[in-house]
Amino acid sequence: MTAMASDRRHRIAIVQYGRLLHENGYVAATDGNLSVRLDETRLLVTPTCISKGRMNASDMVIVDMEGKRLAGKRRVSSEIGMHLLIYRMRPDVHGIVHAHPPTATGFAASGFDLNRPLVCEVVVGLGSIPLARYGTPGTPELTDALEPLIPAHDAILMANHGVVTFGSSLEGAYMKMETVEHFAKIALVTHLLGNEQPLGEKEVEKLHEVRHRYNGGAIATPTRRPAAADNLQCALQSDGESKETAGSRR
Repeated sequence: MTAMASDRRHRIAIVQYGRLLHENGYVAATDGNLSVRLDETRLLVTPTCISKGRMNASDMVIVDMEGKRLAGKRRVSSEIGMHLLIYRMRPDVHGIVHAHPPTATGFAASGFDLNRPLVCEVVVGLGSIPLARYGTPGTPELTDALEPLIPAHDAILMANHGVVTFGSSLEGAYMKMETVEHFAKIALVTHLLGNEQPLGEKEVEKLHEVRHRYNGGAIATPTRRPAAADNLQCALQSDGESKETAGSRR
């Protein structure tokens, strides 16, 4: 495939997955951004101030590994720094998606990660989904918050912001975004039902062995029981107790 044909293919893919983000309600207005690694020195990225559901292939911008625009008429996204950091730290990554899926972003805005081993497919596919501390978008604060989590994770919640996912292709990165939001909905339902039953330590260990094989021998990150999840459970229990107490006084 020629460089021109490859460029065209990636542009069409960004348009396709941008529309899916918008149609699924993962972004609103001009939110979110997507990118693809074209080669060792260039990235193809979505521009700023454009609906991800209404993009054309010609809207994309090509930048170098410093974020400088090389081609394209539109302005580069202010969040390009997040993409640059991930590509620099993860040579295996060739596609990145940033969006604001409502349920997962709700967890992030409440200070809760998604690390509880509730669904086996999520443990195998993502390992765990940590929460990065808040950093102002488009500033070094955000990249500083993400940096320690990037090497061992493919999906990260960003406090009071949204979600970023990345993979060996743009399709893989988008699929991980779908997985994060789907799992967030399941996690929320288990909390609301009040009968959460996470997988046991032995079951999780077996799933990490599967993940290890699935990733071609890559190191699998153990799923931990985070304080944030425990705090959420305590908060829900406390809320339920408060309602019960209030009801008994009426």
